Amino acid sequence: MNFSARLWILAALWGFWLSPPSPAQSPPQALTLEDCIRLAESAPSPVRLAKQQSEIANLGLKQTQAAFLPKAQFGSGFTYNSPLKGSSPTQSFVALNGVREYLFLLGTTQELDLSGRLRADKERARAEFDVAQAGETITKRDLKRSVTAAYYRLLLARHVARALRDSAAEAESFEKRTQLLLESGEASQADLAKASAAAAALRHALSEAELDARLANQELASFWTTAVNDPLCVADVFETAPGAGEAGATAGGARPFASRPEFGLLAARKRSFVAESRRIRAELLPQANVNFQYGLDSNFVRGRDHGYAVFVSLNVPVFDWFRTLNASREFRVRAEQTETQRAMAERAFSREYEAAQARVENALEQISRAARHVKLAEQDLHLSRIRFEGGEGPALDAVAAQNQLAQARVNYFTAIAGYWNARTDREVAAGR
Repeated sequence: MNFSARLWILAALWGFWLSPPSPAQSPPQALTLEDCIRLAESAPSPVRLAKQQSEIANLGLKQTQAAFLPKAQFGSGFTYNSPLKGSSPTQSFVALNGVREYLFLLGTTQELDLSGRLRADKERARAEFDVAQAGETITKRDLKRSVTAAYYRLLLARHVARALRDSAAEAESFEKRTQLLLESGEASQADLAKASAAAAALRHALSEAELDARLANQELASFWTTAVNDPLCVADVFETAPGAGEAGATAGGARPFASRPEFGLLAARKRSFVAESRRIRAELLPQANVNFQYGLDSNFVRGRDHGYAVFVSLNVPVFDWFRTLNASREFRVRAEQTETQRAMAERAFSREYEAAQARVENALEQISRAARHVKLAEQDLHLSRIRFEGGEGPALDAVAAQNQLAQARVNYFTAIAGYWNARTDREVAAGR
């Protein structure tokens, strides 16, 4: 090796030694439920559509407010009409004002709201804006509820898969132990068959649970990304069981559901129908318009010919065979329908709240029972194996204990998931 090659090698080694070590790649931060909701709201979703609908309603409200202001326009024109034969200054068309007519006018038009039509139209637009706002609140709440349900479903599916994975590993270990006992003459072929069947059943259940966990991951990820197969790292709130003191109902008195946004939606719809009824009824009343024009309307373009004019019009309806009156009554009836819908909603929302509260309390009791069941099932499995390996008990007891422990673990995490879902439903029923 020549001197230059050695020099290059030494320089490369020196540079490698001086280069700073690459920082270790930090593990991905676990997504909390709030993070998932924030990601879902930032992605294209029904919430964005609801916000756009609110913006549309707000623009409609601004249009009705502008109707109270005068409208201004500038018009210009030129008309030429051939003169009569033998009389050059006289136009040939009697309806025209001369052989030549020059028009330069600045005009303003203002509707006088004598009938209250503009005011009713403004009230209707404001009510429609409130309807859109309430709809946006409901849509955002429903999206949060859907994301929350998917979040808890993913946690439950992963815990169930983990519990079945542990149980399947224990069953396979017991199967191998039974095989060794069979070879030494301490167990029968029937014992091995029971152990093998139990292990196969748990492996099948594990496969189903892993598929469910994968589907749950896809469901949650689909709220904000197309890469739904990438495993999500989510914060696990199931690791700590809720205490018995967390069953308290949310504050709200005798009617904890009274703050639900659906009531605001119904109230806004009622105002919209009442305003529309008033707007239609206003067509039965006189309507007036004022038009003011200033400028030049002359046969010659001369500054001294300028002037102004004011036009006032008044339209008085006489008779339309009760069409307008019936249309107004139609929206009055629609407004009465909202009162009926509100009464029906109160009963339904009261039932939903009480049902959610009962589910919360029942879930806490189930968690306590399931936790005791898991401990007892673990002891039962341990003792059943000792008895079987000591020749004092059948393999059937050990197999049954394995299945019981697997089911107890699944029931425990199912109870925790039921608690969190019931608690979320209670918050929704309370209008929060």
